[in-house]
Amino acid sequence: MAWIALLFAGFMEIGWAVGLKYTEGFTRLLPTLWTGATLVLSMVLLAYAMRTIPLGSAYAIWTGIGAVGTAIAGILLFGEAATLGRLACIALIVAGILGLKLLTPS
Repeated sequence: MAWIALLFAGFMEIGWAVGLKYTEGFTRLLPTLWTGATLVLSMVLLAYAMRTIPLGSAYAIWTGIGAVGTAIAGILLFGEAATLGRLACIALIVAGILGLKLLTPS
């Protein structure tokens, strides 16, 4: 259950990072509320996952999911560059996430 919570915590991190872009400096109410809600939910789920998953693995996987998802969202939603080098770096982060998951006890 902790791993599922960690996965959803990572998804919520993507949600608040993308939401932050839409807040336009916290001047738009609904995106600001979305950003705040997903930020809190992300932290709550991360804290729950850390009850079982070691700190180093949980935090690295959480930030990795957020980084990969936010980079992909930037490409899809905001027209950011999808160069071969950038995609290769995203793939390296995914490899690190999978490696940590496979090598973390519990």
